[in-house]
Amino acid sequence: MTVAATHPTTTDFSGALAKILIVDDEPQIRRFLRISLNAYGYEVVEAGRGEEAITKTAVDKVDLVILDLGLPDIDGQTVIEHIREWSTIPIIVLSVRSGDIEKVRALDGGAEDYLTKPFSIAELMARVRAALRKRGDGIARDPIFVHGALYVDLGKRRVAIDGTEVRLSRKEYGILRLLAANPGRVLTHQQLLREVWGPAHLEDTHYLRIHVAHLRQKLGDNPSQPRYILTEPGIGYRLAEES
Repeated sequence: MTVAATHPTTTDFSGALAKILIVDDEPQIRRFLRISLNAYGYEVVEAGRGEEAITKTAVDKVDLVILDLGLPDIDGQTVIEHIREWSTIPIIVLSVRSGDIEKVRALDGGAEDYLTKPFSIAELMARVRAALRKRGDGIARDPIFVHGALYVDLGKRRVAIDGTEVRLSRKEYGILRLLAANPGRVLTHQQLLREVWGPAHLEDTHYLRIHVAHLRQKLGDNPSQPRYILTEPGIGYRLAEES
């Protein structure tokens, strides 16, 4: 795949050129990602092993990690655990492992996002931009999320469709608040249940499905062709990125 090098330079939250660490044991994959990321204006660092990735994350002060799970020395899940011991840097998993268990484990372990190979470079770039924006935004501000007719003001706790305010229950708003604070990012069932219902309800996914159905109905979001709340089967939900 050829990527035209005509994209604007992408900066991290400090205004500097964003630096991304590619972690994959296949040189051809690293080369393809390096060329693509360079074309989009990113600086790239590479690692072919897990221990090397952990070291470079700290030493090279990267802004984001793209991580394969199948590494020759330690598993990528272990790399996530080690990085999360001292850093909140965004980690996007890019792996051939497509099973729900692997995805949930990575996301619950601290990965920002999860894509399976083969993948679309355009989708990967969108996920990278979303992760860097979130890292740059932090949590200090009261963000306003806009997507089509949907308007969510997290500071004023206001939700509207086409300018008409939507009345949500506490649980419905709690779900939407978490999704709107993480646009484009998959939140697992357990993450949503822990934050909205509490740690005693991590297995009560039927509660979550019912409230998401009610929330979609109030937002006029067709569950078979959703515009806003997207389902990641067996894993969780994602709010479509803002326009």
